[in-house]
Formats: sequence, structure tokens, C-alpha cells
Amino acid sequence: MNEQQSKKKLTPFWRVVLEVGFIVFLFYTNLLMGEFTHSGSGQNKGLIWAIQDIFTMANFTIAIIFSLIGYLFFEFLRNRL
Repeated sequence: MNEQQSKKKLTPFWRVVLEVGFIVFLFYTNLLMGEFTHSGSGQNKGLIWAIQDIFTMANFTIAIIFSLIGYLFFEFLRNRL
């Protein structure tokens, strides 16, 4: 089997899911780090409290909307360059 045949490409749907999911992961990671560094509440109240504090519907909505915008922006750049 030749090397090009053995490489599998993601379908466009799974590529979007993977890239948007990664952006959402980075968003929540940044929020969690903020709970322990900037506000300091996470250090006092613990990890479980910090996780409950960042996983809200408002944060999820922001994460999905802006990760889709980020995905579209980078797709635009990929197609232009």
C-alpha cells in the first residue's frame, strides 16, 4: 500500500467538530486557569467549585459562538493563503 493511500483525511464535518472542540477546550482551560490565578477564588474554594463556576450556559454559548467564528476566520485564511 502506498503512503498516500494509507493517510486518511477527516470529512469536513469531523474537521469542524475537531477544530471547534479544540477551541472550546482552550476557552474552558483559560477560564479555569483564571479561577486560580486572577480571581483567586479557586484556590480558596477548590477545584470542584471552580469547575462548577465556569461550566454555565452563558459560558457555553460564548464558547460555541466564538469558536465557530474563529473556525470560519481560519478557514477564510486557509483558503486565501
